[in-house]
Amino acid sequence: MKTSIVFLLCISVFPGFSQGRVVGEDETGFAECNVFFPGQVPPEGFTEPFHVKICQQYNKEPRFATLYSTKDKIPLYSAFKYTKPAQNEEESWLVEPQIDDPENDLHEMVHEADVIGTVAGLGANQALTSDYMGSGYERGLLNPSLLNEEDFQMATYTLTNAVPLSPSLSKSWHRDIGRVVEQALVPHCSKKDHLYLLAGAIPSSVRVKGKVSVPESLWLAACCDAPEGWSLGLVKKMNDENSLADLTVGELEKQLLAGVHLFKGSCGEDNQSQEKTEAILQAVSQIRSGEQVETSDNQEAKDSGLVRKVAGIIATPFIKLLELLIYVFVELVKFVFYFLWLVIKRVGGAVLDGVYSLWNGVVSYLKAISMVLISIPYDVGRVIVNIFLGFLDIVQDVASLTYRILRIPVGFVLHLAAFPYHSICAIPSVLKDVATGIGGTFSLVIDATAALLHGFYYLAGHIVKRFVPKGSSDD
Repeated sequence: MKTSIVFLLCISVFPGFSQGRVVGEDETGFAECNVFFPGQVPPEGFTEPFHVKICQQYNKEPRFATLYSTKDKIPLYSAFKYTKPAQNEEESWLVEPQIDDPENDLHEMVHEADVIGTVAGLGANQALTSDYMGSGYERGLLNPSLLNEEDFQMATYTLTNAVPLSPSLSKSWHRDIGRVVEQALVPHCSKKDHLYLLAGAIPSSVRVKGKVSVPESLWLAACCDAPEGWSLGLVKKMNDENSLADLTVGELEKQLLAGVHLFKGSCGEDNQSQEKTEAILQAVSQIRSGEQVETSDNQEAKDSGLVRKVAGIIATPFIKLLELLIYVFVELVKFVFYFLWLVIKRVGGAVLDGVYSLWNGVVSYLKAISMVLISIPYDVGRVIVNIFLGFLDIVQDVASLTYRILRIPVGFVLHLAAFPYHSICAIPSVLKDVATGIGGTFSLVIDATAALLHGFYYLAGHIVKRFVPKGSSDD
């Protein structure tokens, strides 16, 4: 949707934009493009549901009409009028979004790359540039650009006006049709703006990349809807690029779909001028054989050729002198411009060097200033943090000193107060220990005395047993 909006804006800003619209079923014929048909009546008999009518436009003006086959992905015919030979061959290929997406809000032709992803099913009903790439076929124009000028030519470069042609066939088709129209048809139509042209293609079963139909033949139908009018048909076969068969419009219609009528009332085919018809056929024959067709313009050119030669001989010395003067003037101008260029180059180089050096100095100065300005908040913050940390250290030292000072008298008082308590409480324990000691001492003395007495008793008994005779004891 965004791309669609941008595209519509581009149309409003740049009016020279190729446009084309699909003609609605409720519109008559090709709507505003009916002017490209005799009596504003399009061909009859093309009634398939896959036939789409397109009014090709440029700069908001109709330029030609096209009947497009969404089945074969090629145009069946393009209807146009001869304007003038092309002055240039600028190509700008476009596609028709509404053929693939009728609900799309883009009603004009656009570049294929501009609508990728925004048009639903792009390429489903029409050929794209990618279908031709690497296929060996060119985008051959049914309505040749070389028969149109300016806006009419720009409008021809649309893929709805192109069919797959080999490079050699495309070249011969545009060459032959261009010569036939300019040398055979236009000179023999008394009212050139009443010369109506239909260029078409007959689809075949051969497909490019399985999608785009390769025509089995190309055809051109011409109608001069004027007094002493005439009509003519031409056919070029795909298998013979040098072929160019002439036939009546009625014979051409028989090679197309059943019931097809190209021109209203066959464009005077029954009462056309026999003399003009023969002259046209002779011109076509000369074109087919590669000869130059003689026209009234050619004859006038021959008559005036001798005069031009004599005038050329007389004017040659003056022309040469004029060429010499022009050459000297051009060289002088070139020398002046070259000298000015050197001066501007040197002065400009010096100025640019100075500007470059000044710029570098300014950038360096601004960089240094920026670094200093950036470092100021950092340094201030670091100082504040250091001051706060120092203050915390002082508070800690004061608290520690106060604690140490207070700790000495408090401990002393506590120990002093606890001394009587510990002393009084220790008396019973001491008396108990003293009593226990005294009792132990008496017990030890008694035990020692008993042991000593027992030892003496034992010793005395042993001496008595040893020295006192046993007999004495018996008596």
